[in-house]
Amino acid sequence: MGYYITVEHGVDIYVNDVGPSDGKPIVFIHGWPQNNKIFEYQYNQLPKWGYRCIGIDLRGFGKSDKPWSGYSYDRLADDIRVILENIRVNNIILAGHSMGGAIVIRYMARHMGYKVRKLALLAAAAPIFTKRPGFPVGLTNMTKEDVNKLIVQTYTDRPEMIKEFGEKFFYQPVSDSFANWVQSLALEASGNATARTAVSLRDEELWRDLSMIRVPTGIFHGIHDVICPFPLAEAMNNEIRHAELIPFMNSGHGLFYCEMDKFNYEFARFSN
Repeated sequence: MGYYITVEHGVDIYVNDVGPSDGKPIVFIHGWPQNNKIFEYQYNQLPKWGYRCIGIDLRGFGKSDKPWSGYSYDRLADDIRVILENIRVNNIILAGHSMGGAIVIRYMARHMGYKVRKLALLAAAAPIFTKRPGFPVGLTNMTKEDVNKLIVQTYTDRPEMIKEFGEKFFYQPVSDSFANWVQSLALEASGNATARTAVSLRDEELWRDLSMIRVPTGIFHGIHDVICPFPLAEAMNNEIRHAELIPFMNSGHGLFYCEMDKFNYEFARFSN
């Protein structure tokens, strides 16, 4: 079932709630520039194993409202806090993919892990997404100029930008139909939200946030990821207490589809 929760005046966030109401709750936060439907192949399987899957469309994406402002990691983390305050669940597994991984890390630091039992980082865009002085060499392929080009493309030819970005998403071949479906999810976002969250991806840093995570954390990452390279996973593993690094040897950024069966199994194992 789906429903809306008001996170501030005039902003309603869509929540997709799949599986048994008394199941172990997992809250999914999608990446840039998609929405919660990207987790369809987890929603198909995990409820069979007793999990309740709660997918959130971030503001500006999917079926959520698309306000002009509010696209910093702080505000997006605050939206999650309001949603969790209004859903009658506790002891959740909080899972974030790509930019969603960065946002859930900020949530853990900013809101002291409210209601979270375990944290799952799926190809997370953290602790940084773009190169900058003063940080270890070789962590990321992206420069601020690269992201600026994505922002310009968003304002001039968003469908082509999404198509080109999507071509980097999977390591394993996917059908044209599946690639078109993934692209269609990104087109459900507003152009403004797509550009403004790209600014957050470009500029935010999460090194200090990592040290504030106090729950068991699974770091799920494809070794062939060219969007968020595997050294980012190793950096997070070094900085987060009680972390477990789970590499996917035949996956890129979309590891939950590239190695679907392995991902679902390992994710359920970690979430138990």
